[in-house]
Amino acid sequence: MATANELTQLAATLAKLAESLATSEDEPPPAPVRQMPERVLLTVEEAAERLGIGRTLAFRLVKTGQLESVQISRLRRVPASAVREFAERLVTDAAAQNSAA
Repeated sequence: MATANELTQLAATLAKLAESLATSEDEPPPAPVRQMPERVLLTVEEAAERLGIGRTLAFRLVKTGQLESVQISRLRRVPASAVREFAERLVTDAAAQNSAA
């Protein structure tokens, strides 16, 4: 049977082993987070969110052709570029009205 001194040494050795396993550098680094590319086509709801307007108004703008959209099968999508162009057009029109006034 082991003596008290041997048991103490064994416990200390096991504690060191546990610590070295816990801080082991053999673990693989975490996988890098892959950034998703910006979406090219948005739902009408997503386009409304980007413009800061309501869903109903966004659908009305699509229906009247003020906000460009495309149909893919049964889906209606708004190109992200159309959202930017619509916003730029609003700013340009507002600036023209302000300068005319």
